[in-house]
Amino acid sequence: MDPIAHLALATAVFLAIHVVPSTPLRSAAASAIGEGPYLGLFSLASLAGIVWMVWAYGQTPLTPLWPGLRHVPSAVMPLAFILLACGLMTPNPTVVAQGKLLAHADPARGIVRITRHPVMWAIMLWAGAHLLARGELKSTIFFGGFLLLAAAGTLLQDARKAKLHGEDWKRFAALTSNVPFVAIAAGRNRFVWSEIGLVRVVVGLILFGGFFTFHPWLFGARPY
Repeated sequence: MDPIAHLALATAVFLAIHVVPSTPLRSAAASAIGEGPYLGLFSLASLAGIVWMVWAYGQTPLTPLWPGLRHVPSAVMPLAFILLACGLMTPNPTVVAQGKLLAHADPARGIVRITRHPVMWAIMLWAGAHLLARGELKSTIFFGGFLLLAAAGTLLQDARKAKLHGEDWKRFAALTSNVPFVAIAAGRNRFVWSEIGLVRVVVGLILFGGFFTFHPWLFGARPY
């Protein structure tokens, strides 16, 4: 198989795996084997999809499309890592098995006041920055796949949560926004630095520093 077609196929399969949770197939599978086993199988399938994509990417030759904007990731990735750290360290009703948080009096706190999908936006920033930096076909497919998945994932998650949680979700959605800072700019929420805290920001910057330093050894490319 042509290497580009192989990478495109791996990317398409990876995307298809992540569409399943937003279809009736999820409920059918979870009912048949149980929620825990379903999540375990989904995680394994996702990991296998990523491994396939990475392997196919490594086998695909470079095909330049435009002069890569090499320094974009250095400017964007600190913010992406801060969003990632804050998202992983903050309770969020959009996360799997955390829908019960919607019943709280104040379900949107910390980074969730800025965006209800901080981890997805971290992935979008990472993928978009690297797509622009590389400027070639295989990276456009590879990183574009992750960009599309994260962007569509925010919409699919919102739709599934709205169906599952009804009025509780409507209340939460009215307080928050998918796109960062939109709810705050519209006066539906406010920025509260104390809820985010310096620790989460520092953790994000430490992660960025580690990846920035060891990027050549981890991924075979210098980020500077």
